[in-house]
Amino acid sequence: MTHSVPNRNWSYPTAIKFGVGRIAELAEHCAAAGVKKPLFVTDKALANLPITAEAVAVLKAAGLGTAVFSEVDPNPNETNMADGIKAYLAGGHDGVICFGGGSALDLGKMIALMAHQRADLLVWDLEDVDDWYTRADASKIAPIIAVPTTAGTGSEVGRAGVLTNSVTHKKKIIFHPKLLPVVVICDPALTVGMPRFITAGTGMDALAHCLEAYCSPFYHPMSQGIALEGMRLVFENLPRVYSDPSDLEARSHMMSAAAMGAVAFQKGLGAIHSLSHPVGAVYGTHHGTTNAVVMPMVLDFNRNMIEARLDKAAAYIGIKGGYVGFYKAVLALRKTLNIPESLTALGVKREDLDMLTDMALEDPSCGGNPVVMTKENTRALFEACL
Repeated sequence: MTHSVPNRNWSYPTAIKFGVGRIAELAEHCAAAGVKKPLFVTDKALANLPITAEAVAVLKAAGLGTAVFSEVDPNPNETNMADGIKAYLAGGHDGVICFGGGSALDLGKMIALMAHQRADLLVWDLEDVDDWYTRADASKIAPIIAVPTTAGTGSEVGRAGVLTNSVTHKKKIIFHPKLLPVVVICDPALTVGMPRFITAGTGMDALAHCLEAYCSPFYHPMSQGIALEGMRLVFENLPRVYSDPSDLEARSHMMSAAAMGAVAFQKGLGAIHSLSHPVGAVYGTHHGTTNAVVMPMVLDFNRNMIEARLDKAAAYIGIKGGYVGFYKAVLALRKTLNIPESLTALGVKREDLDMLTDMALEDPSCGGNPVVMTKENTRALFEACL
């Protein structure tokens, strides 16, 4: 008997402690994970903020130390990783707390992954290609506790981290099943102090994850459902948190949407991400903001393949007018959030388009795009984004 439902390998997230004020439980979750001397990894911008001091105070009170590593660039690279590993080994640490946005979460994961691997294994040898992850010794990966302070990347429920090669300026997705944090603390109160442009950019990243997963041609009905509800949560709550940063109910829904986006994109990503990864790597732009800039152009690019699907999504979300209504809702949301209208506004230069096109086609995200990406149509898509 023949059928058209393909075989897929699925895995779903980890223990999530969700709710306002739950950062107070950080020490007990370290204990449950067997971590006695964590390295607290965050980024430069967060290092001196009250939310960070509060989290470190919880560790100090429990006798878990106050070691903080914050030399994390917005697009973290292997130099940041080497510095972090040095701090981890020098301090005799036995686990990593990743505290922050995507940059800190990704770099913390890389430190936990690589600190005790054999000397001849490079992080690039663990790129998300085939079964390359089996090159790592899984028993030497330190436990990871993730505490997101933005509602965007969803890296807290992911089994990968993004690292930029500082020589080639290429972003690489590094994968290992044990990069999934053993526990996640999602405390929406931690996101209240985000600058507005970060609230906007990270929120649009969550939308991009849900949208691309929903439109991806691969079969994964669990991710499909999660992506759909994630989009609804973003459309309803991102304008609320942008206009009133202290709206904890809307912050909570955005934090859920971010985690949902990362769970959903096991189904695949597409051209939004394969365009934004090289732009971010070359120009140092904010990832979520870059996704938001190219989103309408990618919708146009994929329209013939996704129109019927987005008609259904629009109806569920409560957007009138099917695909066209959905497209207009994206434009309206970008305007509300003061997202730049083109890649030119982000500093992208026409003379770099050939290089960016090559990088986009190398990016693993392009394999999940509904329209097959070629050199010609991808360059034309970049042109449309200028």
